[in-house]
Amino acid sequence: MIVIALYALKGGVGKTASCVNFAYLAAKDGYKTLLWDIDPQGSTTFYYKVKPKNATGIKKLVSKDANLDTAIMATNYEGLDIIPADNSAKSFDTMLDEMRSTKNRLKSVLKQLDGEYDFVFIDCPPGFSALSENIFTASDIVLIPVIPTTLSVRTYSMVKDYFKEKDLDSNKMMCFFTMTDLRKNMHNEIMEQLYKDRRFFQNYIPYLSDVEKMGVHREPIEEYARSSYAAQCYRELWTEIKEGTLE
Repeated sequence: MIVIALYALKGGVGKTASCVNFAYLAAKDGYKTLLWDIDPQGSTTFYYKVKPKNATGIKKLVSKDANLDTAIMATNYEGLDIIPADNSAKSFDTMLDEMRSTKNRLKSVLKQLDGEYDFVFIDCPPGFSALSENIFTASDIVLIPVIPTTLSVRTYSMVKDYFKEKDLDSNKMMCFFTMTDLRKNMHNEIMEQLYKDRRFFQNYIPYLSDVEKMGVHREPIEEYARSSYAAQCYRELWTEIKEGTLE
């Protein structure tokens, strides 16, 4: 089982859209896939038109003897399940801050899914916190979307510094460019520079209206714009990620 966390230090960089589409494409490839929406905004849950079937809450899901099966729901797509977001995620950091030395809690909870899923995708909340440290520890890959702009590159550097500060495995960090506009010299220059960093995948997601329309259609791009350039870009990027992950 491979755990992939979609993470960004700040919002508005296409993190959730990418998480939704990668999970869908993994399931379409025949992999048994689980998508866990831990972002309190619940955008991934919104896109998949799912509501929690009970008030289990993330506090219970990461507690001792937790049972994730109580929260897992089926989506409308074969092979793809989801743990929807709920407001209790907002208080998760407080709980973890009160419990010291718990950075392995989420990792131990996810172990119960071994053998049930090929991929687990986690849609993470932005920012640094006890929650994000738990997610980084539990994940095999921390997949970071980066807009090729100065501020976005700065936040990427801050994430690298955070991994070093917390003594986390920086080899887990993998990145891809998103909301890219090759008509802009800055985007081209930054991409050329950062491609030298082996963390970055060659394929990228351009700034396209079909991606923005996910909020209207509330489904992965493949479902409403399969022949679009946006869908093609996500397929090609997912193929590259998949091949790099399964090596």
